[in-house]
Amino acid sequence: MILNWHLTLAVVGGAAVGLGVFLVVREMLPATPALGPALRRLHQPPTAARAVTASAARNPEWLTGAARWLRPPHRQLALIGQTPEQYALSVLLSALIGLATPTLAAAFLAVMGIGLPFVVPVLGSLGMAFLAALIAHRSVIQKADKARAQFRLAVCTYLDLVALQLSAAHGPVQSLERAAEVCDGWVFDRIREALRIAQMQMHSPWDELRDLADKIGIPELGDVGAIMRSSGSEGAQVHETLRSRADALRDQIRTDNLAHAEGITSRLDVPGSLLVFVLLGFIVYPFLARL
Repeated sequence: MILNWHLTLAVVGGAAVGLGVFLVVREMLPATPALGPALRRLHQPPTAARAVTASAARNPEWLTGAARWLRPPHRQLALIGQTPEQYALSVLLSALIGLATPTLAAAFLAVMGIGLPFVVPVLGSLGMAFLAALIAHRSVIQKADKARAQFRLAVCTYLDLVALQLSAAHGPVQSLERAAEVCDGWVFDRIREALRIAQMQMHSPWDELRDLADKIGIPELGDVGAIMRSSGSEGAQVHETLRSRADALRDQIRTDNLAHAEGITSRLDVPGSLLVFVLLGFIVYPFLARL
């Protein structure tokens, strides 16, 4: 009986180990994708596919409802590659942290023997929750503003590259694709992605660039599509137009940067004036003290 019991235990243990090895090997081997979902992913932008997959498979319904209720900035989120659900989750988590911080601080003070009125942690929690949610929202807006500035600079380069490709006697579609392959970076990755989608769906690349520009709020990219549309449909020579648009865009970016710098300089005048008054007080105080 003892021998049979040991034998049974060994067989069961070996079967369990074998089953574990089989499951590990099966998970490591690439699975054959289903044809229907693969075709649906092929005929939609990868960013949209990721958003739909994440929303359907990972995000609960309450998070999707919260995203609709918070009214997220869709263009800014599309520009930095975030979904509305991710935005809602970051805002809610920030608000929750802000809500819990004053409460935990009041509990710690109570343990230390320092009592606070009930209204203090309540109002502090509400205020901190609102402030933390506002900071999370402003963080998204600031990231989008920086990304927009980088995108506009990259569009200037892209305009010049497309003009060079056209001057080299390449066609409009080929010029757009070859110019996008020259440079690296996330901006040119988005442009190459749009051109790849247009090729797979048999759309005009300038229409896809215009749709991307509308989605992320970069009208300068839509100008590239508008100029190249005239070249593709009417056979116009537009390389000079592209160069002129690139120069105009650089001048506009330079003007915006100067205006931003002047605004920062004007805000620095206030602390400078206060510093003058402080120094004046140090100078005048000895004379006033002697009176």
